[in-house]
Amino acid sequence: MTTQTIDEAKVQDFVFQAVGELGATLNAALVVIGDRLGLYKAMAGAGALTPRELADRTETNERYVREWLNAQAAGGYVTYADGRYTLPAEHAVALADENSPVFLQGAFQLMCAAVRDEPKITEAFKSGAGVGWHQHDHDLFEGCERFFRPGYQHNLTQSWLPALTGVEEKLRKGARVADVGCGHGASTMIMADAYPESGFIGFDYHGASIQAANDKADGRASFAVATAQDFPGVGYDLVTTFDCLHDMGDPVSAASHIRNALAKDGTWLLVEPFAGDTVEENLNPVGRVYYAVSTLVCTPASLSQEVGLALGAQAGEARLRDVVTAAGFNHFRRVAETPFNLVFEVRR
Repeated sequence: MTTQTIDEAKVQDFVFQAVGELGATLNAALVVIGDRLGLYKAMAGAGALTPRELADRTETNERYVREWLNAQAAGGYVTYADGRYTLPAEHAVALADENSPVFLQGAFQLMCAAVRDEPKITEAFKSGAGVGWHQHDHDLFEGCERFFRPGYQHNLTQSWLPALTGVEEKLRKGARVADVGCGHGASTMIMADAYPESGFIGFDYHGASIQAANDKADGRASFAVATAQDFPGVGYDLVTTFDCLHDMGDPVSAASHIRNALAKDGTWLLVEPFAGDTVEENLNPVGRVYYAVSTLVCTPASLSQEVGLALGAQAGEARLRDVVTAAGFNHFRRVAETPFNLVFEVRR
């Protein structure tokens, strides 16, 4: 046996790094609390507030609010001076403005929900079994919509769809569109609002999500329960999949069904989480989040289904291209990207 020399300075550095992680872990729950109770929204644009003033504005208990504010100040989410706390305008954009492209509350809601299911994932590590999307906490479904919706609102009709060859013209005149894996239907309804001459139907295997989508639709679009391998209809001018192909057990089969459902000159808009093709390219803050959520949600979801290919949330362009070409598509082109998404045009 060899004795390894321990660098005590590096040990201390790592311990302090881990302490920071502990604070961040606990703060995620505090951020969700602040969102649900309207604490951030009450602070936005209000200047410096005392705990009592914030408690009165939100009809909450002052003692709890004071402790929450101190935690937020220690984490740099709010500033503190002379007994008063301020939410900087730059932070309010991410924490209090639901229409902001960088609104983050859905991400915190999603991640906290994923962490709650740690016991299920721990067992899956040992058994190799999957954990289906439908087996998670409700906040995962709602948080996922709230996390991705800002990016869709500020990119989908403004840049992603216009980047597709000939698609926007079809949508303005009247096209048939299927949004596959639509969840609560945010992407479907954003498109339906922008292109009222076209018909939109969203499909998802999760019945509760389809019910939520139908409740919000107000006639703008329709929604039905179906998987990516069996959703009905042919001759679609456009099929869309938003951040869901990597969750599927058999993405090649799903892609093949999409190909058969498209009109001969139809287009598949494929949107997936941003990722490079190598692990090294993804060792960054965004990759860290996506690898973590992939471990807790995406990979277990795929492994719960037939085939269980388990692409993972960091599949990258090369692996996505392999899936698409294996399904018989010949055209695969990256048309856009954001810090959180890769956007592809797929055609026959």
